[in-house]
Amino acid sequence: MLGKWYAKPIAAIMAMVLLLAAGCAPDKNQGTGAEAEKKKDELILAIGYEPEDGFDPTTGWGRYGSPLFQSTLLKRDKDLKIVNDLATGYEVSDDGLVWTVKLRSDVKFSDGQPLTADDVAYTYDTASKSGSVIDLTVLKSVEAVDPFTVKFTLVHPQSTFVNILVATGIVPKHAHGEDYAKKPIGSGPYKLVQWDAGQQLIVEANPEYYGPKSAFKKLTFLFLKEDAAYAAAKAGEVDMAFVLPNAAKQQVPGMHLVTVNSVDNRGILFPVVKAGGATKDGAPVGNDVTADIAIRKAINIAIDRKKLVEGIFDGFGTPAYSVADGMPWWNPDTVIEDADFDQAGKILAEAGWKDADGDGILEKGSLKAEFTLVYQADDQSRQSLAIAAADMIRPLGINIKVVGGSWDDIARMMHSNAVLFGWGSYDPLEMYNLYSSKTAGIGWYNTGFYANPAVDEYMEKALKATTEEEALGYWKKAQWDGKTGFSAKGDAPWAWLVNRQHLYLVRDGLDIGQPKIQPHGHGWPITDNIVEWSWKK
Repeated sequence: MLGKWYAKPIAAIMAMVLLLAAGCAPDKNQGTGAEAEKKKDELILAIGYEPEDGFDPTTGWGRYGSPLFQSTLLKRDKDLKIVNDLATGYEVSDDGLVWTVKLRSDVKFSDGQPLTADDVAYTYDTASKSGSVIDLTVLKSVEAVDPFTVKFTLVHPQSTFVNILVATGIVPKHAHGEDYAKKPIGSGPYKLVQWDAGQQLIVEANPEYYGPKSAFKKLTFLFLKEDAAYAAAKAGEVDMAFVLPNAAKQQVPGMHLVTVNSVDNRGILFPVVKAGGATKDGAPVGNDVTADIAIRKAINIAIDRKKLVEGIFDGFGTPAYSVADGMPWWNPDTVIEDADFDQAGKILAEAGWKDADGDGILEKGSLKAEFTLVYQADDQSRQSLAIAAADMIRPLGINIKVVGGSWDDIARMMHSNAVLFGWGSYDPLEMYNLYSSKTAGIGWYNTGFYANPAVDEYMEKALKATTEEEALGYWKKAQWDGKTGFSAKGDAPWAWLVNRQHLYLVRDGLDIGQPKIQPHGHGWPITDNIVEWSWKK
């Protein structure tokens, strides 16, 4: 029975998984969701990888989903609208520099200590100095005005600061020590009880939580890779498992498939400047072939995105046309008609590309239409996408050489070769990072050195807007204003390919509500609405 397995070590569950993989199936009545089991108030979940850096929001935990143990000032509802969490409201000054947030007065951490403005100020001040993935360079200062009022002062106006308020969990000033990441204390719906590194995490409901009470008193997270999670689901030993497309269509007794749309996307980034430059570290910059907008536009139009979804992900995904499909800041006018070889060929011909020597590869003068596309070698889906895209494009007369490499390899190659990247977040600042001329050559963002003054102007206006509504209009114009933009209708510095769907096998009878669209695959975004989960009556 499922309930008995909670007391067993992870090794016992893994033994069952290995037996199943060897073809020794368990008794068909074991862990099949009988009525007695449906009434249990504990769950076993295999829904994602172990956060190696632990559970400290000041160093990045919770950026890609609910921080679980901590609360945030604001949050996004199932429709992605920003609503209050710890905050009762916030105001932005007319110049966009001062953000004043009012807090609830009834919140306690899981150790019983009250949460006040001092904790909020401490959290953001610590995060700004952590040197982690949290970008708080825009924050000039943060101070507790009174026990339940916090004032943030920015270096310059930045409308996307609201997303920092959504993503950053609040830690207790009195209990934020060196071991906090392993033993977090917070005001979220759950508290950590036991962490067996590399194996499992056990959490219990936080009795001090101010929000709706969860139907489940205890959760056990197993750190299993997708294949092992699927085997555990077949063995009846988990209530939910994150699975890959090749397993999603298999029937598992006592479980059903839940598909969640995402902006966990994959696309091809092109160098858009000509060869000859170099980074300060000496890496080559530029590519004469992909610098030609006709090449980039032809590839965007010729790619059959629906076939990629069907062929690589067994239909579990959607065609991608931007880094933010379906998000509030996405411009739906950027969707193009793809799989159109005739139009793609016409674009190339008009730009002077032709097969002069009859070898099947187009030329423009002495320049051949061929370049390298590099992908992360240990990611099978990225490899498959890269190969499939190259095969699709070859009949156009464009020869794409597909090469796998480590992230270190990609770092050396990404400024002069096309790269198959994955992105997708709840923050439009990601678009700025990918397409602003100010981020060209910085980190992993605008590695193709894309620049368009009109796009820069729109995005700067979006950042300086004092309301989210005002900012949305500028974000959309940066993508396409009818004449220019960074989408495939404009400069086409990317060829976005697919948005993956996140797939979960869920115990029959377990109602997980309506999950919202999920970001790029880090963290445990499925737990975002965990207080809504319950057994169906």
